[in-house]
Order: sequence, then C-alpha cells, then structure tokens
Amino acid sequence: MDRWQYFLVLAACLITTAPLEFVGSGVYRRPRRLALALTPALAFVVWDLIAIAAGVWDFSARYLVGVRLPGAIPLEELLFFIVIPLCGLLTFSAVERLLAIRPRGRAGKEVKK
Repeated sequence: MDRWQYFLVLAACLITTAPLEFVGSGVYRRPRRLALALTPALAFVVWDLIAIAAGVWDFSARYLVGVRLPGAIPLEELLFFIVIPLCGLLTFSAVERLLAIRPRGRAGKEVKK
C-alpha cells in the first residue's frame, strides 16, 4: 500500500476538486488558461531534474510505483506539478465565480443579511 501513497494523495486532490469544474468558469473548457497556469510549474520540474542529477535529493522507492522518467524523475513527481496547479486553478475559479454572484448593495458593498 505504501507504494501507492503519492498517487492516492494526488487522486484525492483531483477527486475533491473535480466538482468545482461545474461551479467555476470551466477550467477544462478553457485550455489556454489551463496551459498558462501549468507553464510556471515547468520551472520546478527543471529544478527537480537538476537537484536529482546533482544528488541533492532523491525519492524513497517505498512510496513510489517505480516508474522513473528521463532524468530519473518519478512519475508521481511529474504528476504533482500538473495536479496541484490544476486543483488550485479549479478552486480559484470556483471561489472567483461564487464571489461574483453574491448580492451587492450600493457602491459595491455586500448586502448584510
């Protein structure tokens, strides 16, 4: 079971935020926005690859399924840099949409209930 922990955490993040696609502005239906959100994560992938090559850090095989990509980066680590920004964007989009539909009074102030 330990081998699947990283995958399970990523899956839990995706499952938890998946319904937000229907609350927010449709992250999956806006591929340009999604691509822009994921692009900065590439810097961290490069950082990871450099650190792995330099021996600065490694990943415990106990918590990985064993698939290593070029540069010895574990599959789960690469997925992390896709899943977490995606979940963040889904959350942001839903909160942004929900705040935009709240009733407002004069001068843009919230209506107190």
